[in-house]
Amino acid sequence: MARTGLGTEAVIGLLTSSKKKKDYKLTNRLQEGKRPLYAIAFNFIDSSYFTIFATAGGNRVTVYKCLEGGAIAVLEAYVDEDKEESFYTISWACNVNGSPLLVAGGSNGIIRVIDAANEKIDKSFVGHGDSVNEIRTQLLKPSLIASASKDESVRLWNVQTGICILIFAGAGGHRNEVLSVDFHPSDMYRIASCGMDNTVKIWSMKEFWTYVEKSFTWTDLPSKFPTKYVQFPVFIAAVHSNYVDCNRWLGDFILSKSVDNEVVLWEPSSKEQSTSDGVVDILQRYPVPECDIWFIKFSCDFHYNSIAVGNREGKIYVWELQSSPPNLIARLSHNQCKSPIRQTAISYDGSIILCCCEDGSIWRWDVVQ
Repeated sequence: MARTGLGTEAVIGLLTSSKKKKDYKLTNRLQEGKRPLYAIAFNFIDSSYFTIFATAGGNRVTVYKCLEGGAIAVLEAYVDEDKEESFYTISWACNVNGSPLLVAGGSNGIIRVIDAANEKIDKSFVGHGDSVNEIRTQLLKPSLIASASKDESVRLWNVQTGICILIFAGAGGHRNEVLSVDFHPSDMYRIASCGMDNTVKIWSMKEFWTYVEKSFTWTDLPSKFPTKYVQFPVFIAAVHSNYVDCNRWLGDFILSKSVDNEVVLWEPSSKEQSTSDGVVDILQRYPVPECDIWFIKFSCDFHYNSIAVGNREGKIYVWELQSSPPNLIARLSHNQCKSPIRQTAISYDGSIILCCCEDGSIWRWDVVQ
């Protein structure tokens, strides 16, 4: 199921003044273990699995189901054979027959493709020279994933065939750890990445698309595939003056955050230019107090109506995305949630907000109807 892409004009048309507030109630808290949980994600690929989510931390990936009344059921757990592994990221994907896959990566740099239906490893991708900080799925083609790594590269993989198609790195690439990557919601060729070099880079796959198509029909060994380097982005933005640890497309706009206690919504100039002084228009800022440590990932619901971001004190700020000036929908807190929130997850319809914390806990908030 493809996420509808909002073009620039469409988004502008939706930006209206609003003062809506939402009430959420805490409905559940789970303690998964003592090791930090770095990632949490709902499955947006298949409507059959919209209430299914997964977490990652330590050498473990766990799959849960949100039930009525705030209940959470454990469905399965995968424990990696490498006891020293620490997973930092997970993403849902699927193969061509639609079976759900979980893709996880972390400190050892190996990407595990887990067959969720059979609870076993489907493939392992070896290629990155250092830890994997984020994995994202192309929702228009959910057999394609992108991985962002400490080795200063982004890689495009085909989970169906096990092929590394493209490597985004080189002369114009990142100059420090890449912390986040995201696919454009409607432009198949475009991705955005950001990292410790304080930049956001926009890349185009258009001239390499024949290799993407070839990856689906390749019958030889994956290692023999002619993987190509994409060395130059089409746009480089210096929106932040410190590490940029999360970026997401909002139509043709980009949401990005650094350690400056805010998420910024901005628009790249229409003129493509791979220079460090790419012109951007700052459209809105979404303040998030006490969010001054890195590796805190925000999330949006499927329809981009809201954004949820945690902070180092265990609080969640929920902002409405389709309003101007910015409208804080809710501020979620509990006196027992004091640990840094590493990632949030908003359900398909926005009715549930989850977060995973440094202390190994998972919190569930439900909107009050």
